[in-house]
Amino acid sequence: MAKKRLYEVAKEMGLPLTELFKLLAQVGVEKHSGFNTLEEGEYQALRELFAPKPKEPTPPAPPPPTPAVELKVEEKVKVEAKKEEEVKERAALLPRPPVVTVLGHVDHGKTTLLDYIRKSRVAQKEVGGITQSIGAYQVEYNGKKITFIDTPGHRAFTQMRQRGAQVTDIAVLVVAADDGVMAQTKEAISPARAANVPIIVALNKMDKREADPDRVKEQLAKEGLTPEEWGGETIVVPISALTGQNVDELLEMILLLAEMADLRADPKKPAEGYIIESYLDRAKGPVATAIIKDGTLHERDVVLAGTAYGRIRTLLDERGRPMKEAPPGSAVQILGLSEVPPAGIRLEVIGDLERAKELASLRQEEEREAKLAKTKLSAMERFQQQLRKAQAKELNLILKADTVGSLEALEGELQRLKVEGIDLVILYAGVGQINENDVLLASSEEKGAVIIGFRVDVDKKIGELAQAQGVVIKRSEIIYELTEWVEELLRSAVAPKFEEVKLGLAEVRAVFNIPRVGVVAGCYVREGLVSRDARVRVLRNGAEVFQGPIRSLRRFDEDVKEVEQGKECGLRIENFNDVRKGDLLEVFILRKLQPA
Repeated sequence: MAKKRLYEVAKEMGLPLTELFKLLAQVGVEKHSGFNTLEEGEYQALRELFAPKPKEPTPPAPPPPTPAVELKVEEKVKVEAKKEEEVKERAALLPRPPVVTVLGHVDHGKTTLLDYIRKSRVAQKEVGGITQSIGAYQVEYNGKKITFIDTPGHRAFTQMRQRGAQVTDIAVLVVAADDGVMAQTKEAISPARAANVPIIVALNKMDKREADPDRVKEQLAKEGLTPEEWGGETIVVPISALTGQNVDELLEMILLLAEMADLRADPKKPAEGYIIESYLDRAKGPVATAIIKDGTLHERDVVLAGTAYGRIRTLLDERGRPMKEAPPGSAVQILGLSEVPPAGIRLEVIGDLERAKELASLRQEEEREAKLAKTKLSAMERFQQQLRKAQAKELNLILKADTVGSLEALEGELQRLKVEGIDLVILYAGVGQINENDVLLASSEEKGAVIIGFRVDVDKKIGELAQAQGVVIKRSEIIYELTEWVEELLRSAVAPKFEEVKLGLAEVRAVFNIPRVGVVAGCYVREGLVSRDARVRVLRNGAEVFQGPIRSLRRFDEDVKEVEQGKECGLRIENFNDVRKGDLLEVFILRKLQPA
């Protein structure tokens, strides 16, 4: 038997690909992609697995379990029942069309490919072409639908990721077979990989005499996209968007990945989706295009998208025709919102117009406060604050340098840096000036990213964009200045470690509740001293009941910095009014430990 790809074997057997993987695992064959091939021996083992087996005699019933075993059995039954219920719930959901974004270098044929697919596959039953573009459209192949986002490439993709939008299920990376992997190709790979979506490579322009697919595959492997025929996991389909060569195979691979991902949705739920495009029309008012990821959107539904809200006045499909409803996986144009929402904002059905208005108002207030807070902190302070808040285990970097040699030298020096508790991750490394795509990629990361520029410039417009997005850019002509700066940033991102230094011990001998002041503990210092800048641990009957900073410390009528052993004082504890006579107060400070 000639070697066969797994997706072909699955078709022969009438099985979903995921089921085929499970069967293969039972005979000791580990496969993870439909593009992998099956050897004859593996195929025969699979056939034997399918062969009907003779019925075995029913084994005798096991003896009744002892109480201890019975409990374990009961727990196991509950776990299995829960798993079975989850499987049933999942099975009750219906498959939805995959949402696909096409990325790649500007001259490598993205638009030509989308145009070919649109003309050959959109609404095959209908007469006439597309009357208007809504930023997305659906095609049908082998009775299954695919939704393509028709946006201006990775810039829009990155902007949507910046707002946490999980719109895309699959990314198609278009690479010209005559040109190979270019700077924009690498820029497109970074956000797709960061979004953790599977990437299919469409190796375009195979009709050209200059096409050199092996050279391009070698370049792709260097970028971490090793083709499956080379032992990797990246599906690479050689195509010609101009002639249509192998475009059907590309659509088949998209559906294959969608099947493996088992994309499902509940059409009975209220709709959830994402805005992918929006603008203000003088006649229609705010117009937005949304991809519905789950549930069904209906005409007259009340929706909320960021600070935009409203009752849907009209739903339009990609041909500009009115729709009564938009099911999961579809693209739809929405009229009736209060304002133009930005791309990447989540769309949700609220149900009540007043509630939607109230939520929109709250979000507007939050946005105002966030902008105000931004003006009080530098970009660097905001970034460090963000890292600590996220308890980051990694620091993301985007590297730009003037030459390939400079870039390699910079990468080499940075990769030598080691700080316990945090890893260095290079999201993207390229040659040339820091540009808008670099800033957008940095701001789209959940934990943020820093742009490092070695012997490159930043023009005023890009600097202003970075400031507005809260992106830190560090540039230098000296490589060691950059590595020292990054090392310091790594250290600052790791949560500092402290040790306790005991100062003293005080006994509460009286408690005073003073109006407009609060509870004051009258104390006698038994050991050491009490300091105004210290913390206290409140001990009651030997057990700790509270720990916090000292808010105020007085001796007689004077505020003091510290009170020594053998003297009396009055103190207040921050956020604690339950201090009682007889409590012991352990007084200590936290000393920051220097990293090794």
